[in-house]
Amino acid sequence: MKKLLIAVSILCLAFSCKKVEKQVAEEPKQVAEVLETVEKNKPFFWEGANIYFLLTDRFNNGNPEKDVNFSRTDSTAVLRGFEGGDIAGITEKIEDGYFTDLGINAIWFTPIVEQIHGPTNEGTGNTYGYHGYWTKDWTAIDPNFGDKQELHKLVRTAHSKGIRILLDVVLNHTGPVTEIDPVWPEDWVRTGPPCEFTTYENTTACTLVKNLPDILTESDEPVELPDALLAKWKEEGRLSQELDELQLFFERTGYPRAPRFYIMKWLTDYINEFGVDGFRVDTVKHVNENAWAELRKEADYAFETWKKKHPNEVLDDNPFYMVGEVYNYGISSGRLFDFGDKEVDYYDNGFKSLINFELKTDALKNYDAIFKKYNYLLNTKLKGKSVVNYLTSHDDGSPFDAARKKPFYSANVLLLSPGASQVYYGDETSRPLVIEGTEGDATLRSFMNWEDLDSIPKIQKIHKHWQKLGQFRANHPAVGAGKHKRLAKSPYVFSRMYINGDYKDKVAIGLDLPKGKKSLWVKGFFGEGTKLYDTYSETEVVVKNGKVILENDFDTALLELVQ
Repeated sequence: MKKLLIAVSILCLAFSCKKVEKQVAEEPKQVAEVLETVEKNKPFFWEGANIYFLLTDRFNNGNPEKDVNFSRTDSTAVLRGFEGGDIAGITEKIEDGYFTDLGINAIWFTPIVEQIHGPTNEGTGNTYGYHGYWTKDWTAIDPNFGDKQELHKLVRTAHSKGIRILLDVVLNHTGPVTEIDPVWPEDWVRTGPPCEFTTYENTTACTLVKNLPDILTESDEPVELPDALLAKWKEEGRLSQELDELQLFFERTGYPRAPRFYIMKWLTDYINEFGVDGFRVDTVKHVNENAWAELRKEADYAFETWKKKHPNEVLDDNPFYMVGEVYNYGISSGRLFDFGDKEVDYYDNGFKSLINFELKTDALKNYDAIFKKYNYLLNTKLKGKSVVNYLTSHDDGSPFDAARKKPFYSANVLLLSPGASQVYYGDETSRPLVIEGTEGDATLRSFMNWEDLDSIPKIQKIHKHWQKLGQFRANHPAVGAGKHKRLAKSPYVFSRMYINGDYKDKVAIGLDLPKGKKSLWVKGFFGEGTKLYDTYSETEVVVKNGKVILENDFDTALLELVQ
């Protein structure tokens, strides 16, 4: 590797390489100013987070002038090309208060690194890398999504609102090979066999799908950087800087220059430079688990380094957060995922949380059966860890309520179940999940239905319900992170209590309440004479004879202590 560095240096001198400097985006002044407004004293715990997940390309177009790059102009199948959503569009909605009004305290968006330039067909029609999972260069932001200055602005704007940012990261594979996107060298990737998903080996040492080169993440053998990547960096005027940074990284860590460690360096650069708060990690079970522990170690180092450099921008003492997508992991499995011939504890390999694929089927049960189950598992098998619950997502072809016939019930299940919640963009506006003419997961990925929200009263009513529950959840860590207890069966009333050191939070919630006058039993949880506020109806009540009385047409009550 040292020979490579010397050779590159000589080449640069011989061919009069440009003087290269790392492109560091200027800090937007207006963002730096609003950082002073951040609610630093508002408690936040990842165990009860309310996470909003969106496809960067499908949410909001903040910069239409950058919709076409790298001559990506070929026709594609329905919803399989770039639609214009970008980083600037997400920032616009943060500034407008959309996420705050929805009670969101963390945003996860699909990968923004540079994607393959050409299209490919996986059997579902001609497709570009609009979704962000087809990496060409981990060190660059794809111009279709934005640039470094826009990412700086997004993170700082989010932090000014008390919202954390999760980057979606891919270590498992590169993008597909196309006519203009060459395959990475054979000491970096395997191009077969395809995964069979019946054993540990044929789930990790294989290609996820055809023509998706798999990074040799299990290898410790040093490799040289691909010629195509070196040429790209040279053309962009940043070759020497990238090489210098890699040299410093490997000197500091002592890692061999194996493929996974290069990528870990590139991924943690986004923490070092932008101060992102966590990673949502893609295709976790397709990589040997030790790699995730190594990524977490480097992420922690980068996060602490960033905090020291930016003390005035630190939100709280929460460590770096990693949530993993172990496809088909369910909360009932506890800490172990079973490959058939081997069980793996990903929680012991860098992850605070895993995405829970089980809620979409649990949602068929009654409220208390769901809440009781999750309360038990999170306080026994998963004590000290957590899950991220969802009902719909970008790649689950069997979502709960695909026809959007139960939007209020879906909100109640998702936002009130113990654990962290993942609101998939458009859950709150009943964005259609069945789009005519689409193939495969494209049907789940239509552009956000802003016009429906602006013009349809039914959608506005649904949205308001999601807002009320979301804000209550964000204001009360007890909802997602607290212990659950049923207070009354009919009408259904339950409590949540969360204690962390000197911090204590307690709430009571009523669901499926009758219209008109209703009595909610809270005896044993709130004392006689306690003043409570129902945030759903904006009504103050007092506990009398172990009950509170409400009179309205709402079927939901969200009770908190009057401060």
